[in-house]
Amino acid sequence: MIGLPATDTLNATLGLHTIEDYAPLIGSEAVERILKKGQRLRGRRVVHINSTFYGGGVAEILTPMTLLMNTMGIETGWRAIQGTGQFFSCTKKFHNALQGVEVEISEAEKAVYEQVVWENALRLHLDHHDAVFVHDPQPLPLVTRLKRGTAPWIWQCHIDLSQPSRPTWDYLRRFVEEYDICVFSLPGYAQQLRTRQHFIPPAINPFSVKNRELSEDEIHACLAYYGIPTDRPIVVQISRFDRWKDPGGVIEAVRLARKQVDCTLVLLGNTAVDDPEAGVILETIHSAADEHIIVVSVEDPLLVNALQRHAAIVLQKSIREGFGLTVTEAMWKGAAVIGGTAAGIKRQIKHGENGFLVDNIEQTAELIVKLLRAPDLRRRIGTAGRESVRRNFLLSRLTEDYLDLLDSQIGSQIGAATR
Repeated sequence: MIGLPATDTLNATLGLHTIEDYAPLIGSEAVERILKKGQRLRGRRVVHINSTFYGGGVAEILTPMTLLMNTMGIETGWRAIQGTGQFFSCTKKFHNALQGVEVEISEAEKAVYEQVVWENALRLHLDHHDAVFVHDPQPLPLVTRLKRGTAPWIWQCHIDLSQPSRPTWDYLRRFVEEYDICVFSLPGYAQQLRTRQHFIPPAINPFSVKNRELSEDEIHACLAYYGIPTDRPIVVQISRFDRWKDPGGVIEAVRLARKQVDCTLVLLGNTAVDDPEAGVILETIHSAADEHIIVVSVEDPLLVNALQRHAAIVLQKSIREGFGLTVTEAMWKGAAVIGGTAAGIKRQIKHGENGFLVDNIEQTAELIVKLLRAPDLRRRIGTAGRESVRRNFLLSRLTEDYLDLLDSQIGSQIGAATR
């Protein structure tokens, strides 16, 4: 049998980015430190489980991180569970409830939820892994059917849990407390749990199509391809079509600002397969559009990149936000960002230093007017934003956090695995 080439050779052959590629951004000393931590875990088997390979922040994180871990010799897999329309309608209710909406979830809906997850459990075959990460509520009950042996099970919740609806949280908590560790994005999301809690903010891949450097020619060619005019300053919000992102409030704020300044609003988003509400939200946005409001529903990371680099202002007027990677992406590109006062966005933006925070439509409109009239201010804010991402929110830091967590759980175990 012909064997695979050595890991380093395979990485070069496939053109995969490695941790060494981060040296110009974080320094060679940091790279060496991360490599040493990775060496301790070389050959270990880790798997991540979520509900979709495309759309949303979890997929944005797992896509590059699983590849980077594999380039370091840590066998890192990624599985996505399958679900029915009823299942995803129920889990969307969970999502909304965990972010503070009081919703009623029937016993029949809970039965569908548990049944679908248990059906997925039969297909996953997770034997011989050293650690299992389960992301968000959709696959949460897997632990009750598949956890065995000494391998740690880790539940990572990417949702804003600062004010969860108690009835829903009480129902889900019985599954959560079956896990060995819970990982939340911010300390402010901590809950009263028997399970140990850990806090890891998300991060971005600076080398992805969505975040890599683009020339002016590439930017303008991409915008022209989608028919996005550049004759006026562009204000953009990029996010999945979700009421928590407040697209209606964005439209109102830009219309109010346009009474004083000229601009075009571009709303770019996608509809993830695990979000049944997205289509309704998209229809509502389309009905509110006019000649100065352009709505684009495509999955094109190059367009995201081009818009964030060209836009005069990037908005993320979220009401709730577990973290807000679109904020991170825009700041990395030196954009002037206006974000809602959601907890995840406040973790990134220091008002007036590297971006701005707003909690109503009027404030948003005032800042749009102010920034469109002050290009020097936009550049200063953008420069500070990029530096804060370089220091805090690149994938290299996220990978190191995961390595530290894994090492604390399995680094000292010799050959420990689920049997």
